[in-house]
Amino acid sequence: MDSLALGADLEPEPVVDEHSTVTLFVNGEETTLTVDHRATVLETLRERFGLTGAKKGCDHGQCGACTVLVDGRRVNSCLLLAVTQDGAVITTVEGLADGESLHPVQQAFVERDALQCGFCTPGQICSAVGMLREAADGHPSHVTEPDTATGPVALDADEIRERMSGNLCRCGAYPRIVEAIEDVIE
Repeated sequence: MDSLALGADLEPEPVVDEHSTVTLFVNGEETTLTVDHRATVLETLRERFGLTGAKKGCDHGQCGACTVLVDGRRVNSCLLLAVTQDGAVITTVEGLADGESLHPVQQAFVERDALQCGFCTPGQICSAVGMLREAADGHPSHVTEPDTATGPVALDADEIRERMSGNLCRCGAYPRIVEAIEDVIE
């Protein structure tokens, strides 16, 4: 048999390191760790930090169960590679409270009973916190009136529903979620 057919003349592929060291600031704590290049922020938070609030729902960025805040902006953590977030400030639902005092959005969700099974709740809460900041910063949504796009956006029920539309709730707790968010902005 021909030696070329057996691959005898082929050079071995170079060894490529599939891990990198990154520093993440998770819920106020700086941590340097080595991550696989394929690991998502969601996997890293759950498996390396033990933070299980963010959930793996669809794993395609369509349900919002994995929503966390990265540098203050809400993101689907199942879509972000951890290796790309070196130096990022990541806040999960576990990091929103101030000691024993719940974040106002968390408190409103409890008071309004804005949950049923609770699977989507951490993502809903993180998304609401990010959404409130976006509206305060004047970021428009699809339903924002054009004349309000230069300053803080008033959040009525329609505006809240549009801005929260990336977070799905299988139980249908949407009316209470909107009410909880309205409570925080009043």
